[in-house]
Amino acid sequence: MTRTLTVTLCLLPFVFASEARADIVVFTNGRTMSVKSARIVDGTATLRLRQGGEVTFPSSIVARVDPDEVPYPEDEVPEVPGVPQVPGEPSPSDAMLASRPFADLIATLADAHQVDVRLVHAVVEQESNYQARARSRKGAQGLMQLMPATARQYGVRNSYDPKANLDAGIRHLKDLLSRLELPTALAAYNAGEGTIKRYGGLPPYPETQYYVRSILRRVGYTSSN
Repeated sequence: MTRTLTVTLCLLPFVFASEARADIVVFTNGRTMSVKSARIVDGTATLRLRQGGEVTFPSSIVARVDPDEVPYPEDEVPEVPGVPQVPGEPSPSDAMLASRPFADLIATLADAHQVDVRLVHAVVEQESNYQARARSRKGAQGLMQLMPATARQYGVRNSYDPKANLDAGIRHLKDLLSRLELPTALAAYNAGEGTIKRYGGLPPYPETQYYVRSILRRVGYTSSN
């Protein structure tokens, strides 16, 4: 039986969020994630993301859902296509990165493929919030949310395996960066390189624009970089 509940008490785990209010999902590994809403159906947690779209994974990794009492301002659409105007923010310290899930594995693979480890962390955080069993409504899987075609391209048999997923995701990101500027490469990672070619740059998708801005903020990027 499917049930939908509105979050009214912080002590109730695995409850549904009101569509009118954002919520904070607390995972069993201690990580938190602010989302538009959270829903549990037959052992599967479905989160509606702030940047658009949904991601699902086993509800067993969710400790509880708390109401988000802090207003979340919506970002404006970038004024210059392909070059999001975002304020720079301090990058996380090495100690902060080292304390995150899969930090050693991310550092090893980022170094092996010569991709900025801070960028990899930012993509992983945006894609799955470090949840290895995450799955999107469109079928993207794992830490770096590999689509089935991308997984096949890089020889991944199990996208839920953290090492295989990270290795393929980092290689894919590196391939995009070898051809595209950082904002456009991130847009291609999110929406597909074919979409980028079709629009000649950042596509007019709110989800993709939010995705790019969020990651650029995490790595302290500005349009003057």
